[in-house]
Amino acid sequence: MRILLLLALVAPLSAQQKLIDEGFEHFYNLEYDEAAAVFEKAIADNPSSPDLHNHLAQTLVFREMYRNGALESELVSGNNSFLRRPKLNPSPETEKRFLDEVSKAIELSDALLKKNPNDTAALYAQGIAYGLRSNYFWVVKKAWRDSLKDATAARKLHNRVSELEPNNVDARLVQGLHDYIVGSLPWGWRMFGFLVGIKGDKAKGMRTVQDVAANGNINRMDARILVCALYRRENQTKTAVPIVQELIARYPRNFLLRLELAQMYSMSGDGVRGLETLREVERLKTTHAPGFDRLPWEKIWFQEGSIQFWL
Repeated sequence: MRILLLLALVAPLSAQQKLIDEGFEHFYNLEYDEAAAVFEKAIADNPSSPDLHNHLAQTLVFREMYRNGALESELVSGNNSFLRRPKLNPSPETEKRFLDEVSKAIELSDALLKKNPNDTAALYAQGIAYGLRSNYFWVVKKAWRDSLKDATAARKLHNRVSELEPNNVDARLVQGLHDYIVGSLPWGWRMFGFLVGIKGDKAKGMRTVQDVAANGNINRMDARILVCALYRRENQTKTAVPIVQELIARYPRNFLLRLELAQMYSMSGDGVRGLETLREVERLKTTHAPGFDRLPWEKIWFQEGSIQFWL
């Protein structure tokens, strides 16, 4: 009887993890509507999980970025181009839904922390919620002050997780990204009161993200994608190429990865290989490979023309 009871307790967790894995399989293949539907189902089964509300919120904000062409790594290339990119214009319904999911994650994790202030899972979830809202304010709304304030709150929460669990590599991703972004900001931006004592350090931030990309668990894939974008921003595209190739093998329906690979070859001085990569993209598009019907021909042609211009 005791074994049957334990199996009954484990079964829902296994089913939930299966849904989470399915949701992120869609997420990393740019299938955001499908990912959102899976996470909504997971929430219906377990509405008290702050992590699930974070997963849905993350999907909503990335879907908005994808629709507006903000997922390409030009977002972080160049000298503070993330400060100059125009803000996005999500519908009021999308914005409300995203903010509601983030607020729910913060509320649920806060309730857990009132019971146990050292609940590392709750601290981590709350940090992710603040980080997602920071990302939304930064990329979508261009509300710099609100974004940096939330990012700093996320960093402090994950600092606490690291204090309680020194071997928790995943908790360092927010810290590393925060170090990199703050270290990249013009001096005047670092004068905000909530940034006092946090100087930022681009090199340290890069090393931290690299560590999570190599050794993380739940954040490993996000870190690998981020580190590629940061390599590109730092003109280290050759270093990013093998990582992007591994990501393409893992998520073959994500056509943005192949377009990024072509640009990285071109930026590293190998335009011929960049064009070869685009020829493969054209083949996949022509043969209606899964995911490639969503890719506009114009995007392929524009990139091909850009590479040929610099040959």
